[in-house]
Amino acid sequence: MKESIPALKHPLLQQNLLDKVITYFDPKKGAQRMAARSALAMAGGYTGAKINRTALSNWKPGGGSPEADIIPDLPMLRDRTRDAVRNAPVATGAINSTVSAVVGTGLSCNPAINHAVLGISEDEATQWNANTRERFDVWASSIESDITQRQDFYGLQDLTERSSYESGDCWVITPLVQHTDGSHQLALQIIEADRICNPMGRQNSDTLQEGVELDPETMRSVAIYVAKRHPGGLRVVGNTWERIEVRGAQTGRRNVLQRWKQLRPNQVRGVPILAPILEPLKQLTRWSDNELNAAVTSSLFTMFVKMDPDAFADLFDDDAKKGLVQRSDWSNELDNGKAINLLPGEEIQTAAMNRPNPEFDPFWTAMVRQIGMAIQIPYEVLIMHFQSSYTAARGALLLAWRLYRERRDSLAKQMCQPVYELWLENEISEGRIVAPGFFASAFIKAAWCKAMWTGDGPGSVDPEKEVNAAEKRVNLGTSTLQAESILHDGVDWEAKNRQRAREIEAQKKAGTYRAPPATGAPAPPPAEPEDGSPGVPVPPALPRVPKPR
Repeated sequence: MKESIPALKHPLLQQNLLDKVITYFDPKKGAQRMAARSALAMAGGYTGAKINRTALSNWKPGGGSPEADIIPDLPMLRDRTRDAVRNAPVATGAINSTVSAVVGTGLSCNPAINHAVLGISEDEATQWNANTRERFDVWASSIESDITQRQDFYGLQDLTERSSYESGDCWVITPLVQHTDGSHQLALQIIEADRICNPMGRQNSDTLQEGVELDPETMRSVAIYVAKRHPGGLRVVGNTWERIEVRGAQTGRRNVLQRWKQLRPNQVRGVPILAPILEPLKQLTRWSDNELNAAVTSSLFTMFVKMDPDAFADLFDDDAKKGLVQRSDWSNELDNGKAINLLPGEEIQTAAMNRPNPEFDPFWTAMVRQIGMAIQIPYEVLIMHFQSSYTAARGALLLAWRLYRERRDSLAKQMCQPVYELWLENEISEGRIVAPGFFASAFIKAAWCKAMWTGDGPGSVDPEKEVNAAEKRVNLGTSTLQAESILHDGVDWEAKNRQRAREIEAQKKAGTYRAPPATGAPAPPPAEPEDGSPGVPVPPALPRVPKPR
C-alpha cells in the first residue's frame, strides 16, 4: 500500500539551526523570531496559499515530481479505470463515444508531397500521390499490417486509442517481417501499458522509470523493456524481458511509438483519462445501483399470510404444528407474486421505499455534468441525448469536436504519420515505390513523406442550415470544396468529383440525367470573343423598383 507523503509546511515556519540555537538560550527571543516569520508567511497575496484559514488549514498537498506523483499510482489507476469501463455506464459511454468520434472507421492517408521542393511537376505529384495512396490503403486494409494478423491498420488505430485512454499510454512496436520471397514488409505490434515495466522488479532510478530507459542528461527515452507475458496474466512464472531501442543506433529508425498525452515536463508514462473522476464515478455508480435495487424491491408484489397465535395453539396438535412450521420455512428472499406463510408471532415491518426517488434524476444529472466537464465532453454529448434548441445542440457538438480534433491530430502525429513514413521508407528501399533523393537528406525525405490524415465527419444537426453555411463559405472564398468535403464526412472532394463525373456520364447515356436546379452562386465572367478582340463587360442588372400604387 502506498505510504502517504508527509505534508509540507511553509518554508518560513521551519526552524533552521540558528533558530534552534537562539530558542535554546533565549526561548522568548526565539518565540518572537518565529512569530515575525509567521506573520511574514501570512502576508502573501494569494488566499489559496494561506494556512490560517479554516477551509485551507488541512489542505497541504505534497509538491512531488511527475515520477513521485504519477508512477506509484499507475497500477491502481489502470485497474480501476478498466473496471469502471467494464461496469459503469457513464465511463463506458465516455470512452466509447470518444473513440468513435476520434477514430471512427479509421484515419485515411492522403499523400500530399511538396512538388516544388522535389522539382517535379504538379501533374507528376498528383500521379505519385494517387499511386502511393492506393498502395498504402492496400497495406492498411490488410491484416498483414498487424503482426498478430487479427486486425487491419484502421482497427489498430481504434485499439491503440482505446488502450491509451484506459491505461494512460499504449506502445507500438514497428518490426519488419520477412516474407517467403525474401521481401520485407512493415507489421505493427500493439503493446499494453502494463507490459512496459522494469525487469525483475527493479526499482526506478534516474535512468529507468517504469520500464522506460532514459538518457540522464536529456531525459529522452532511449529504450523500453517489454515483458514477454502480461504481469497480470495467469502464467507469469519465468517471465522474461526484451530491451528494444526507441530508435535504431545506426539508422535512427523509429522502432517504438508511444500513444499518450503528456501533462507535465519530464513525465515518462501517461495517466488514464478517467483518473481525475474515478472516485465520484464509483460513488455515482453505487448510488445508481442502490436506487435501482430499491425500486425493484418496492415493485415486488409479495403477500404475507399471518396466523393468529391462539388459533395455532388450539387447533393443531404437536405433529401438525411441526409440519406447518416446516412448510412456513422460507429463504428470506422476496419474489414477485409469491404468498409466504409467517409463523405465529412473526410480523413483517418494512421501511417506506418511496421509489422511484424523485430527486434521483436532478442529482444524477448534476454529477454527470461535472464528470463531463472534467473530461471535456459536454453533458448532452456524453449522455447522447439532446433536448435543447438547435443552437445549444450545435454548440455542445462544437465543444466536443474541439476535444475530438485535438485527439485526432495527436493520433495522426504520434501513430499514423510515423507508421506511414516507416511504410514508405520500406517500400522505397524495396524498390516498389520510386522517390529520388529520399535518403539523401532529412529535408527531401520530409517533402516525400508529407501527407494529410482525414477521418469521419461530425455529422449534422440541421443538414439544410449547415449546407447553406458551407455554400456561403465557399462562395466568399473563406473555405474550399476540399475543406468542406472533409468536414462533412472525411472524404476528399477529388474522389467525390471523379465518382460524380462517372455517375453523370452514366445517367446521360441512359437518358435519366437532370441538371441540378440553379443556385445563388455568382455567374461566371463573360467569355472573350472568338476573333480575339477584347470583350465588353456587361454591367450587372439593376434591381427592379416596384412602382408606387
